[in-house]
Amino acid sequence: MKILLAEDEEQLSRVLVAAMQSVNYDVDAVFNGRDAVELAKKNSYDVIVLDIMMPIMDGITALKQIRKSGDKTYVLMLTAKAEIDDRVTGLDSGADDYLTKPFSLKELLARLRSKERRDDKYTPNEVEVGDLTLNVAEQELVSHNSIRLGSKETQLLNYLMLNEGKEFSTSDLLAHVWKDDEDANEDIVWIYISYLRQKLQSIQSTAQIVGEKGGSFSLIR
Repeated sequence: MKILLAEDEEQLSRVLVAAMQSVNYDVDAVFNGRDAVELAKKNSYDVIVLDIMMPIMDGITALKQIRKSGDKTYVLMLTAKAEIDDRVTGLDSGADDYLTKPFSLKELLARLRSKERRDDKYTPNEVEVGDLTLNVAEQELVSHNSIRLGSKETQLLNYLMLNEGKEFSTSDLLAHVWKDDEDANEDIVWIYISYLRQKLQSIQSTAQIVGEKGGSFSLIR
């Protein structure tokens, strides 16, 4: 999983990053809410961990801005024992869960494993971007007309649609869509991008996948 951590206490941040990296999570760490908002705009994350009390921009304000942009990433808030009102405000502002400081690293990693298991079992049945609708279960793509997709085409397009406007490197897409295929290489990403572009054109959708072979790609409407 790819995780964004916003925690202003540098020593605690280093400990948390080391713990998450020890179980092969990819972690970006920042020390204030403003930087968290900026990275969330640019990158796709599986989990965002936000401390509430941070300089420049606090975690609640950062969370509100992230949700206002339409980002539905799972957000875990870090709170102090006395911050009961902040916990309630965080949940009301769109947080999915919270951990109360001090917490054990085992508990944090257990929460993240639980989230990972749920992700493996659940994906939205239908995703919409502009005039484009993807029925994941039926592997059907609909705009002015419809067309069937293959399994990997569906996985790739679903990922791009859920993260509309965000750029992904070829290696990011390979790791996400072909994570269980040891024989897959970066050339396969370009082949499937080309397939999807042809199918988007065939159903006359205004949505496009932009990017060049070997570089980064994003879906725009």
